[in-house]
Amino acid sequence: MSFLSFFKGYKNFGIFFSILCIIIIAIIYNVLNVKQELPVWNPNYVSEELVDSTIQHKAKYHKIANFSLINQNGKTITQDTYKDKIYVADFFFTTCQTICPIMTDHMYQIQKEIIDDEDVMLLSHSVTPKIDSVAQLKKYAKEKGVIDRKWNLVTGDKKQIYQLARKSYLAVKTDGNGDEYDMIHTENFLLIDKKRQIRGFYDGTNPEDIEKLLDDIETLKYFGGY
Repeated sequence: MSFLSFFKGYKNFGIFFSILCIIIIAIIYNVLNVKQELPVWNPNYVSEELVDSTIQHKAKYHKIANFSLINQNGKTITQDTYKDKIYVADFFFTTCQTICPIMTDHMYQIQKEIIDDEDVMLLSHSVTPKIDSVAQLKKYAKEKGVIDRKWNLVTGDKKQIYQLARKSYLAVKTDGNGDEYDMIHTENFLLIDKKRQIRGFYDGTNPEDIEKLLDDIETLKYFGGY
């Protein structure tokens, strides 16, 4: 029997085997690329320097506390504004000339990506509320392309903002010492789910982290935002 005859005799088997290999490869690819749920970040999973000593032991059920702050339009913003929403939070101040402009530009990029997504919003807290009045926030919002329905820049009681940063968002190394000029500052972006749980920490100055954040938003949405 010639080699050609042998090949013809096994032609159908070869086709079947090739198709089977393609199917197996496709199955393996899909299994390896199944979306994994994002972790829930509780205080005892986070670096101790970022967590207030009163909650360092907490291993579950950590949520963003209730809040009441004022946005760039003079509107009161509370946890109910973000009810059933996924949102990205950060801390900034309008006169910052170092990392804040980069962070704000990245928030603007995120805003563009989520502009038509009703499930996702943004929340930026001023850490210099005495300077960042409603009028100052409004001016900054116009300069930076903030769209009111997607992105709130908030000011208010300094103590409340600092407690949120330290005890809710687990985002800063200090809660302030009471000095009028003392100021917390962090490059962290936080991804918050619909249950007000922290689902990710990202460097707001790093473009690669912003891409990961956008991917993680899609993952969170895949699981219904929880």
